[in-house]
Amino acid sequence: MSKVPSDIEIAQSAKMLPVVEIAKKIGLSEDDLELYGKYKAKISMEAINRLQSKSDGKLILVTAINPTPAGEGKTTTSVGLADGLSKLNKNVIVCLREPSLGPSFGVKGGAAGGGYAQVVPMEDINLHFTGDFHAITYAHNLLAAMVDNHLQQGNALNIDPRQVIFRRVIDLNDRALRNVIIGLGGRVNGVPRESGFDISVASEVMAILCLADSLMNLKERFSRIVVAYTYDGKPVTAADLEAEGSMTLLMKDAIKPNLVQTLENTPAFVHGGPFANIAHGCNTMTATKTALKLADYVVTEAGFGADLGAEKFYNLKCRFGNLKPAVTVIVATVRALKMHGGVAKSDLGQENMEALAKGFENLEKHIENVGKFGVPAVVAINAFPTDTEKELKFVYDKCNELGVEVALSEVWAKGGEGGIELANKVLETIENKPSNFKVLYDENLPIKEKVAIIAREVYGANGVNFTADAEKAIAKFTELGYDKLPICMAKTQYSLSDDQTKLGRPKDFDITVREVRLSAGAGFLVCLTGAIMTMPGLPKRPAACNIDIDANGKITGLF
Repeated sequence: MSKVPSDIEIAQSAKMLPVVEIAKKIGLSEDDLELYGKYKAKISMEAINRLQSKSDGKLILVTAINPTPAGEGKTTTSVGLADGLSKLNKNVIVCLREPSLGPSFGVKGGAAGGGYAQVVPMEDINLHFTGDFHAITYAHNLLAAMVDNHLQQGNALNIDPRQVIFRRVIDLNDRALRNVIIGLGGRVNGVPRESGFDISVASEVMAILCLADSLMNLKERFSRIVVAYTYDGKPVTAADLEAEGSMTLLMKDAIKPNLVQTLENTPAFVHGGPFANIAHGCNTMTATKTALKLADYVVTEAGFGADLGAEKFYNLKCRFGNLKPAVTVIVATVRALKMHGGVAKSDLGQENMEALAKGFENLEKHIENVGKFGVPAVVAINAFPTDTEKELKFVYDKCNELGVEVALSEVWAKGGEGGIELANKVLETIENKPSNFKVLYDENLPIKEKVAIIAREVYGANGVNFTADAEKAIAKFTELGYDKLPICMAKTQYSLSDDQTKLGRPKDFDITVREVRLSAGAGFLVCLTGAIMTMPGLPKRPAACNIDIDANGKITGLF
C-alpha cells in the first residue's frame, strides 16, 4: 500500500495558477489587486467600494460537532465543499481564517485544510502570509505602550495603574509571559505594575478587524477600546490617549482581504483569525461581504463546534453585519461520535454501535441548535477508512429521522470530486428549505439574562452561576452603560458544558461565569468560563521541533 503524502507534500506539488488568473474567475482585474508575489494578493479598497451596488450571493456556514482528538475536519470540509461546488460549475469563493503562529508551532498545527482539500500556498498561509497578524500585534502593542507612557509622563487622565486592563500580545504560545511585572529598573523606565501577555488572536484589535466593514469603521471601533479606569472608576479609552489614528494607520493594509486559491484553483479569501473559544472565531466581515458581492455561493467557517463558532457567527457576526446564512453544514465523523460515546482514541477503529448511538446525541444537539436560529442544516460525515457500512447507515438514518439532509464527504482523499455529493445536498437544501434566520436574543436584555439564554438554549445547561468577580463586573458595566452589548462566551470547545471532560450531550449541569471582560471596540462583553486561557503554552515537544528548512528553501514539518 502506497504511503499517503503529508499535507505539506501535497501542497508543495500543487499546480497553482497566478493569483491574477484566480482574480479573473471572480470578475477582478490586476488593477483591483495589490500583489504579494505571484500567488498572494490583497483586494484594493477601491475595488471593494465599487462592488457595493451588486446583489449578494448565498452564504453557507460550515460548523461542526464538539471537537475531539479524533478529528472532525471542518476547514478541510469547507475547502472541499467549495471545490465540489466549483466542479458543478458554480461561481464560488471560500472564506477562511488565517492561522496563528502559536498553534502552528505548538500542538494543533496550521489551519489551511488537509489532504486534497487545502488552500495554498500552504507554507505562506501558515507563516507570515501578508503580515496581517504582525500589523495587529503592533497596533495593539502601540496602544499598550501609549498607556504606560501616559502613566510615566504625569498621568493627566488620572489612570489608576492597578486598573489598567489592556495587556500586551504576541502571536506565539508563551506561558512565561502570562503574568509579568513591567516598569522595573528605576524612575526613568516607567511605572512598575502587574501586567501580562495574551496571544495576538485573542486581542481586541483582532476582534475589531474581523467585525469592521471599512477603514473608518475600524478607526471608530479602535477609539472605543477601554484600556483602563481612573481612580474614581471612569473608563479610559484609546480616544482619550489619541491613539486610534496611529493604530488605524498600522492596519491600513491589514483590513484588505487576502486572495489565494485551493489546490483545485477555487478562489479563497483567507483573512483574520480570532480564537473561537475566546473571541468570535470568524474570518473578517470585509472578506465575507466582498465575497458575497463577487460569488453566487460563499462557503465560510466558524471555529470549533456549533456551540461556540456557529452561535457567535449568528449572534455576533450576522447581527453586526446584517448577514443571512442560507444553510449551515455540520461536520461530524463516525470516529469523533464514538469518542463522544466514551470510546478511547486507541479503540476508534473498531465498530461500536452502542457508543456511536450515545455519541450521536452531541450531533443531535448541534442540529437542534442550528434550527433555533431558523437556518436549515446539512450534516457532512467526514469519511475515514475505518468507518463501517453499518456505522454510516446508522448516522444517515438518524439524520433522516430528524429531517436533516446528510452526505458523505470524501474531500480529504478525493478533493472536490469527493465533495460533489455534499455540494448537491447543500444546493438542494438552499433551493427547497428557505432560511428564516434570526438571532437568539435581544441585545437590550440584561447581561445575565443574555448569558442565561445562551447557556440554556445552546449548551443545554440548567442555569448559570456568576462568581463574585463576575457579579461585580456586571454591575460596573451596567452602570457605565455597556449592558446593551451582545455576549461573546469564552468556553471550552470540547464539551457543550464548561467542563471539557463532559463529552456527548451532558445533562443537569450549570455554567459558571468566573470573569466578564469588556470589548467596547469590538462591541461585545466576553464571559469567561472554566479554565479558558488567553495565552496558551507549548507542549513538552512542540511542533516547532519538527519544522525545518533546507538550503534550497524547501520547508518540512508544517502540518
